[in-house]
Amino acid sequence: MYKLLSHNDLDGIGCGILAKLAFQEQVKVKYNSIASLDREIEYFLENNERDTFLFITDLSPNEENEKRLNDYYIATGNVQLLDHHKTAFYLNEYEWGKVLTEDENGYLTSATSLFYQYLVTHGFLEQTNAITEFVELVRQYDTWEWEKNDNQQARRLNTLFFLGSIEEFEEKMLERLKTSEHFYFDEFEKKILTMEEEKIERYIRRKKRELVQTAIGEYFTGVVYAESYHSELGNELGKENVHLDFIAILNMGGKRISFRTIHDHIDVSAIAAEFGGGGHQKAAGCSLTDEAYERYVVQTFHIAPLPEDAKRNRYNLRFSSFGTMYKNLKGEFFLLYSKSDFDWVIEKNKLPLDQIFTSFYEAEWFLKRNYQAWLVKDELFVDYLMEEAKKVRHRE
Repeated sequence: MYKLLSHNDLDGIGCGILAKLAFQEQVKVKYNSIASLDREIEYFLENNERDTFLFITDLSPNEENEKRLNDYYIATGNVQLLDHHKTAFYLNEYEWGKVLTEDENGYLTSATSLFYQYLVTHGFLEQTNAITEFVELVRQYDTWEWEKNDNQQARRLNTLFFLGSIEEFEEKMLERLKTSEHFYFDEFEKKILTMEEEKIERYIRRKKRELVQTAIGEYFTGVVYAESYHSELGNELGKENVHLDFIAILNMGGKRISFRTIHDHIDVSAIAAEFGGGGHQKAAGCSLTDEAYERYVVQTFHIAPLPEDAKRNRYNLRFSSFGTMYKNLKGEFFLLYSKSDFDWVIEKNKLPLDQIFTSFYEAEWFLKRNYQAWLVKDELFVDYLMEEAKKVRHRE
């Protein structure tokens, strides 16, 4: 007999699907949150026969259960942990632990891709095109490679996963992977995915208007309250506010925080680890502890939302030869313009700042981080130009 304890996200459920393909009726699968894993390990060690082989995927145990699992492995040899979070590297010290963030070809790993390799290598599962394609979609979504590769199939697979129950998703995927030559979405799934994508777009548009900006420690952070679509929301907010180091998404009902970043130099798993959480470099999470509540709720709740940049301008545009105009919540106006290709200046209320910038992007990044300013609509910009033109004519 086999037992699999896995995470309750797409990557964790991907492992469960592979286990059922490989072992069929000989495996029992239990999906867990990060918090519930250790209770399941304790139950297993206290109630299972010693001939049951235990797999743990996409999660890691606490220190006490780490030692108990090692004792179980020494006595039976029946433990294998597979994970891809760097916060679990220490488990590589054990013969039963394999934690790998990149494979031999330099690709980022997921728990599903590691488990697939294990099952195929040990002869438990035959490699097929459909299973390989499914595993790759899960891997790309979980590692966020799907965005770099514009792999919409991976994004859609995760969306489909959240549209029904885990049991329904499992059943549908198992049947498809057993009987199909290649992985696909059927016509009904395509229709409901299109409807869901439109719903997500509306949700994100609303949440963009609720984002607040603050400095927390050494970081400039965007904070927003949201119950759903954290990955999609964090990605969109990050792309539209590149001056922010990361986005903190607060789920008050679930008492959790999700952290997302689009930047390579930021590791949000380290930020989550401050509150007992973890994850990946660009996507991580933790419980809303008292300290996290103080930092991300109490210290930010009073801050007014950051207005969005004007979207439909014809005149007040970035890189405009007339300059680009911004405004902040204090009512201060800023004009960003170039003296030459490598000398960019910011005027605050018509007085130049001391700093000189080497590019438009550097100047705008500074402006948005330090003054929380946004690109104003054409009307304000045109009024400014007309006022300046009148002053010139008056002087003449």
